[in-house]
Amino acid sequence: MEPLAEVPLFEMDQEEDEEDVLSMKSIGGCTFATHDLTPHAGTDPDTFIYTNFMKNHCCYDAIPTSSKLVIFDTTLQVKKAFFALVANGVRAAPLWDNKLKCFVGMLTITDFINILHRYYKSPLVQIYELEEHKIETWREIYLQYSVNRLISITPDCSLFDAIYSLLKNKIHRLPVIDPVSGNVLHILTHKRILKFLHIFGSMFPKPRFLQKRINEVAIGTFRQIATVQESASVYDALTIFVERRVSALPVVNEQGKVMALYSRFDVINLAAQKNYNNLNMTMREAIASRACCMEGVLKCYPYETLETIIDRIAKAEVHRLVLVDSNDVVRGIVSLSDLLQALVLSPAVSHCLHAAVPPIKPQCQQHLLANTYQIFIRDHAFKTGENKMETDHV
Repeated sequence: MEPLAEVPLFEMDQEEDEEDVLSMKSIGGCTFATHDLTPHAGTDPDTFIYTNFMKNHCCYDAIPTSSKLVIFDTTLQVKKAFFALVANGVRAAPLWDNKLKCFVGMLTITDFINILHRYYKSPLVQIYELEEHKIETWREIYLQYSVNRLISITPDCSLFDAIYSLLKNKIHRLPVIDPVSGNVLHILTHKRILKFLHIFGSMFPKPRFLQKRINEVAIGTFRQIATVQESASVYDALTIFVERRVSALPVVNEQGKVMALYSRFDVINLAAQKNYNNLNMTMREAIASRACCMEGVLKCYPYETLETIIDRIAKAEVHRLVLVDSNDVVRGIVSLSDLLQALVLSPAVSHCLHAAVPPIKPQCQQHLLANTYQIFIRDHAFKTGENKMETDHV
């Protein structure tokens, strides 16, 4: 199914039992083991190729040699924070609380959407008043009735652990935090993991099921597809984002033909263009005013193979493809989370339902450091730091 939105800064994971470690996953009473899975009799021998690949590689392996990481202090004004996201070309940033001396959450585009949707038509608060609010103000409002913690992972955890955490918590971004220093090393995403798999997946034979057509494997969302009309307003699109919790909307004409794709990332451009006071503009106008030039909608067709679709998503570095028929009418959405769920997680779930797996404690690997170019943003200070690391670019 289409991936749900990032968990905003005020909706983080509830506290769990300390024994519920990532390498001992439980779903419906079954437990995922950290060792390789072997097919049962009568099962396709290629079933666990991708599952085992992810189990045998850690998060550190998928971290690039050099990358940019933006960090916000919670005392930063909300307006400046979203401008900084746009200026640095990133979609989320870890939040540092200087009083607690630790990372306490993530600021994402979802937060910007929720703020706009909640207050644009509010009779009590004018949208321009929100520009003066600080990030910590929003955290106080939304965390006063709950005790939550940041969803994160350590660099020595497996990529299978990371995928499980992303899908279980319905988030798009997972901070990789060094357990010794407490520093954020990287923000792991579905796209980064699939790219890693796409590059290094050539090390083993391609599974035969990749030659199946997408309509045969039924990977994706094919019912109650969230779309928005060209004539609808941007506020209408925000409402769909909030209520349906989808990450992108195919923009269609009266005949249902897809004309464009409007994603959550497009919404952040409202901040860059200072158009967040004009959410009554039509989707047609919003798409025409996008700062970057878009080359149309990346589509796929029911007759195309799973391998073709994975290659297209990986090479284009997008989060989803719109499934259309011969008339370009929207018939479904195939997303990164759909692919990772089907290729990696579902086989493990199926396996544990057929066998009792004894709980296994994760084996700690040696401490690893990542080279991350960090921009720490406060109201009046920009700080940079750089470490060295040798590894391959992916």
